[in-house]
Amino acid sequence: MSDATVTLSAASAPAPTFSPLYQQIKGLITGCLEAGEWKPGDMIPSEIELAARYKVSQGTVRKAIDELASENLLVRRQGKGTFVATHIEARTQFRFLRLTPIEGEPRYPESVILECRRARAPAEIARLLDLKSGESTVLIRRLLSRGGVPFVLDEIWLPSAIFKGLTAERLTNSRVPLYSLFESEFGTKMIRADEKVRAVLADVATAQVLKVERGAPLLSVDRVAYTYAERPVEVRRGLYSTRDHFYKNELS
Repeated sequence: MSDATVTLSAASAPAPTFSPLYQQIKGLITGCLEAGEWKPGDMIPSEIELAARYKVSQGTVRKAIDELASENLLVRRQGKGTFVATHIEARTQFRFLRLTPIEGEPRYPESVILECRRARAPAEIARLLDLKSGESTVLIRRLLSRGGVPFVLDEIWLPSAIFKGLTAERLTNSRVPLYSLFESEFGTKMIRADEKVRAVLADVATAQVLKVERGAPLLSVDRVAYTYAERPVEVRRGLYSTRDHFYKNELS
């Protein structure tokens, strides 16, 4: 079977590109994920089935899937198959939370919702979310704690059009991580995020909430999270106390 071209059965298939063939297959599989053909937790067709579907070699499909797995979009399970990754899996729960306890094993923190309301997007938030200034957003403020000790104060901005019906009660009653809730109830999966980190000092209000001294050192983390097709769907501004934690990142 030749890998020179890709033949698609769908009438609306994208035009061929000059990218490597496995990248084209990767794009087609990603398109299926974005369209919801395979939902989070679903097993996708086997490499043999995908190779037949796209009329390419199994090796080409394998290379595309390897990249998608390295990007945490797919998960290979030995002897079972390849599945669409979810935010609820233990291996991915800490992917977007980089604070690790100085002592003890990481565990998902307790979350207290301080505020959840509709708000008009300030100019900078609108720009980051690719919205018009003043467009409706959902503003969430929450506190994360471990063992009753607060360590993260978050301010989160979301497009209202995507997160209709999101309320403080819904967030409080949820028993899953925030990104799992967004994925399961609002059909929005966070694929990647850009973060900017800088050192700041705690002001009076923040010190009271995080139970630290005024002027205590904090990490200020600004994040923009994206779903498929590089669409920004969350702006998050967090203040992190590193009294009992350190910021961990893996570089490769």
